[in-house]
Amino acid sequence: QLQLVESGGGSVQPGGSLRLSCAASGRRISSYAMAWFRQAPGKEREFVAAITWSGGSTYYADSVKGRFTISRDNAENTAWLQMNSLRSDDTSVYYCAAGAGVRIRNLAEYTTWGQGTQVTVSS
Repeated sequence: QLQLVESGGGSVQPGGSLRLSCAASGRRISSYAMAWFRQAPGKEREFVAAITWSGGSTYYADSVKGRFTISRDNAENTAWLQMNSLRSDDTSVYYCAAGAGVRIRNLAEYTTWGQGTQVTVSS
């Protein structure tokens, strides 16, 4: 059974950077699309970024395009989200997810989720 564990969250000032990691265990992620979603208090969970199983294609929410970069290393069984130029509205719990990748931006597509890591952007 695939399990995902996020790490790398924390508190940062506006304009700062963080790198989130998603370490997988139990199964190889090489056959899964990987994605990051986020959820702020009182809001629905929203798509942030996704990457196909091979890493050949990436997808981003408009709100993070040009600031965030998703990547993966199937040999290390890990995915990452590099977040630059962070803003206060990026404050959320960030979740890593694995799925078949057909509707790659769709939350319902993902069957395995991590526990989440808190990112707080504040001065």
